[in-house]
Amino acid sequence: MSASTRGTEALKEALREIQAPVRTQLDATVQEMWRIVAMDGELMPDVTQHLMGMKGKMFRPTLLLLSSEVEGAASPAAVTMAAVVELIHLATLVHDDAVDHSVLRRGMPTINALFSHQVSVIFGDFLYSRALLELVERGDLEPLRVFTRASNQLTLGEIRQLGAVDRLSFSEQDYEKLIRHKTAVLFRAACEVGAWAGAARHREALSRFGERLGMAFQVADDLIDYTEQQETTGKPGGHDLKEHKVTLPLIAALRTISPAARSRVETLFAAPEPTDAQVEEVVSIVADAGGLDYARRRGEEYAQEADAALATLPLTPARSALADALAYCMDRRS
Repeated sequence: MSASTRGTEALKEALREIQAPVRTQLDATVQEMWRIVAMDGELMPDVTQHLMGMKGKMFRPTLLLLSSEVEGAASPAAVTMAAVVELIHLATLVHDDAVDHSVLRRGMPTINALFSHQVSVIFGDFLYSRALLELVERGDLEPLRVFTRASNQLTLGEIRQLGAVDRLSFSEQDYEKLIRHKTAVLFRAACEVGAWAGAARHREALSRFGERLGMAFQVADDLIDYTEQQETTGKPGGHDLKEHKVTLPLIAALRTISPAARSRVETLFAAPEPTDAQVEEVVSIVADAGGLDYARRRGEEYAQEADAALATLPLTPARSALADALAYCMDRRS
């Protein structure tokens, strides 16, 4: 077994341990998702079946359910709220794949590739609307307010990213604003609604934890793109660079690199389809300039802020699992 495989298995086991306190509720969450999206029609069942087969680690529902149990048993509504947050997350992935014209997601064909671009856009809208309609029909105004606000911010994040004209002038402040909107808002919403469903007096602390965790999570994700080795080639994946996305490692490196090195970065961003050689070269430039080290430090700072937010919570298995979830996010880095 390779070191990479061993690391993957260790992370899977860590996630299973984090989810252990709410395993029964997570299983119920999947069934609740099926109930919410059930609809007749020639196409909808096939698309739904494929999408539900692509569901990932259920990390956001895990955060919601754990947050709901930091003081003990949660409201029965927590399972429905966990289903809603995962459906919103899936909607963002479907729309991302449509915008990026992606053909694979988690090793499986995307809705965009398997059906059509039009189906992908419409189905993403369907997931959003079904999730929010579920809250309306339940009459749960407060989670509706939280999730609707989060959905709006997710959309603004996408618009902000698409609207970037000079990508290499993207600042760290711009990046922080982007990842807060694209990632952290849904983590925050999950923890905040979880608190609403079972630990209301800790709502502010859990909201803060979720947001800071989301920031750390995204920085770790962006680091992985620079450091993770592809199984077949042994080279960095570099998907963000291939798609001309500017993340924190590159932002930090651009502050100090030489004009010659910057010219090579600009050449990559000017290429409609950057080559593997160009990607490798820019990854090396970023690493040599300390961009990866800076991003790691910044991610650790977000993680420390998230950990501090847990300090006021009671010492329960759910709180311990939330702390482990934070460690899990940071351990994902290569």
